[in-house]
Amino acid sequence: MTGGDMAAPPALDRRAVVLEIMRGRRDLLVVASLGSPTYDLAAAGDHERNFYLWGAMGGATTFGLGLALAQPEVPVLVLVGDGECLMGLGALATIAVQRPANLSVVVLDNGLYGETGAQRSHTSGGLTDLAQVARACGIAETMRIETEAQVKELAERVGRLGAGPLVAVVRIGGEEKPRCIPSRDGVALKARMRRALGLDSM
Repeated sequence: MTGGDMAAPPALDRRAVVLEIMRGRRDLLVVASLGSPTYDLAAAGDHERNFYLWGAMGGATTFGLGLALAQPEVPVLVLVGDGECLMGLGALATIAVQRPANLSVVVLDNGLYGETGAQRSHTSGGLTDLAQVARACGIAETMRIETEAQVKELAERVGRLGAGPLVAVVRIGGEEKPRCIPSRDGVALKARMRRALGLDSM
């Protein structure tokens, strides 16, 4: 260290982060992008209000936006990796325009494209700051999460409506976790979420 700089805290464990966020979920609706965010969410416990988006890389955030607009009184969380977020950056600008008070986007950022071979992503080495990108798009509430205490604050925040959307970037380690694979049946996942919301199952 030089010039009084403090070393960054160690990267957080992705499974522990998602488990903490899900611990007091109540009526939270959760959309997880393909790959590790889906495995992490399933490992925290399958739930009728989970929707695992197995395809359409880059589309999870807009999927969550649509859900938030359709259910404005219900908190909605989108779990994505940094690669997924980078592939759909335009979604952040659309979210800023729509301003859903019930939408939180949590980016699990390990600086890697985990699903395609762990190539370095644009966020590796601090090259691209997705929290700053979200703010530049017009999203006022952004967070960078690097400690367990901040994870607890984030868990409390995503379970309630805010003044507008939230984008939180969580710095996680790059180690691969065992895959916890939930249902891939999109129709069944849709139907059970609709039932959980008191809607018909069609």
